[in-house]
Amino acid sequence: MCTPYPISRKTFLTAGLALAATPLLRYVPAHAAAMDVTEVAPGVFVHQGRYEVQSPDNRGDISNASFVVGSEAVAVIDTSGSAALGQELRDAIRAVTNKPIKYVINTHMHPDHVLGNVAFKQDAPTFVGHYKLSRALGTRANTYITANKQMLGDAAFEGTEIVLPTLAIKEPTTLDLGDRTLLLEPQGTAHTDNDLIVTDTKTNTLFLGDLLFSVHVPTIDGSIRGWLALLDEMGKRKAARVIPGHGPKTMELPEALEPEQRYLSAIAGDVRQQIMEGRTLAEATRTAGFSEKDAWKLFDQYHVRNVTAAFAELEWE
Repeated sequence: MCTPYPISRKTFLTAGLALAATPLLRYVPAHAAAMDVTEVAPGVFVHQGRYEVQSPDNRGDISNASFVVGSEAVAVIDTSGSAALGQELRDAIRAVTNKPIKYVINTHMHPDHVLGNVAFKQDAPTFVGHYKLSRALGTRANTYITANKQMLGDAAFEGTEIVLPTLAIKEPTTLDLGDRTLLLEPQGTAHTDNDLIVTDTKTNTLFLGDLLFSVHVPTIDGSIRGWLALLDEMGKRKAARVIPGHGPKTMELPEALEPEQRYLSAIAGDVRQQIMEGRTLAEATRTAGFSEKDAWKLFDQYHVRNVTAAFAELEWE
């Protein structure tokens, strides 16, 4: 048991000055961050999006967003689906650290992953993406802005704009955050033609973006053949954890990939069979891949589109 001792005014003031001179480990912004984040590994933080389509209620919060803190700087990996959510993510970072936000990395072009970029312009970071991202996102910019403004509503979408990469990744590249590096690997056409895998080498954490969907049905905007081939390759990798673009905050290889592989393989197999039998696209969209219907959320919203994309690709094999 400690025995209390009287503290003199001089001792109290000296201690107070010493405490004031000690740097704080965490920086708290003037207003509390509204976006919840979880530290899934030392210095690796993830926000989990909802299994929903964009709406005024969720304000575009439908995908996972992450950040990694080094000894000198921070990298953001995907920024969610609106300027407001991007600002909430920035506030969440500032509740963890006051280190400079040096990089904002987009794993691919889709609006639920990139429309929060604008909130980070005030930090003057390097915006990073696959070398094909600027072209792909630039050509769809007006469509994305118009469609997402309609889905989210004027209030939720206020201030949102497209911010293109300033650093294009064409070959494996490392980014230094101080005592930890991120490895960026551009991929061939799979989910899209501009997918980028990010690895935090310090914790062996893989950020797969929308190359990995869990619970939320996958969506094809690239090549079903390329995606299945890439999943085979990724299944051979070793990692402490993987972060999906949609799904839980963390998952493990290779188990995380298996439902997605099964879903895409079911579509590919059924579509190939129907093409071989001379059936039409309309017939394929009524039956192909429907064995997977009960395994996924948002199946009704996206599955027919996936079958259509697969049919268009596979009929020319």
